[in-house]
Amino acid sequence: MRHRNKTKKLGRTKAHRKMTLQNLATAMVDHQQIRTTLAKAKVARSYVDKLITVAKKDTLAARRQAFKLLQNHRVVSKLFEEIAPTFKERSGGYTRVIKLGRRKGDGAELAILQLVGFEPVIVEEKKPSEKKKKAAPAKKEKEEKKAAPTEKEKAEEKPEKEEAAKKVDAKEEQPKEEKAEKKAKSADKGEKKAKEKATPKKKAKPESKAEKKVEAKDKSKPKSESANKKKSDDKKDKSE
Repeated sequence: MRHRNKTKKLGRTKAHRKMTLQNLATAMVDHQQIRTTLAKAKVARSYVDKLITVAKKDTLAARRQAFKLLQNHRVVSKLFEEIAPTFKERSGGYTRVIKLGRRKGDGAELAILQLVGFEPVIVEEKKPSEKKKKAAPAKKEKEEKKAAPTEKEKAEEKPEKEEAAKKVDAKEEQPKEEKAEKKAKSADKGEKKAKEKATPKKKAKPESKAEKKVEAKDKSKPKSESANKKKSDDKKDKSE
């Protein structure tokens, strides 16, 4: 018979089980909901309900009793000042268990343990009404009319665009002409160099011995003539 076998052991020793429940209760007070396995959630539920019942008394003995279970002064003060006052008119049933199905891998059943009245607020986005939808196309039409240029503006823009295009063409033609002139000059220089290379230079022939003698005689003649003239002049002076 299973008499007095109410305690769920959770596959842990007494000390390990005590610390597990203490950690679960601390997380519940801090975050108002926890996600754990279904077995642990059921055990922690009774543990947290007893803590809140003690905290509703708000006496020194009650605080000491809560601290004995939680071992955290900050969590105890939050339990007595923020959570317990919301359950003054409620006698029990401070928590709820929400099943989430089985976990992948080991297939353990998961659940959310949550404090009643501390559910997370889900903000739903408001859908735009039909009036606003109808007003939106009208605004678009006005914007399109403003954006669309008139005929006068188009007529003014055409000559400006043509002038700009002509300026661009003129700027593009100038460098082309300069390039053509440079190419022509370089071509002329190349042709001249090619002609110079094509025409072989005439080598100076070495002078023969006979030509050298003739040149020597030609150089000596004027010297002899000048000497003869001097001699004749001296004779005339003497005779006088």
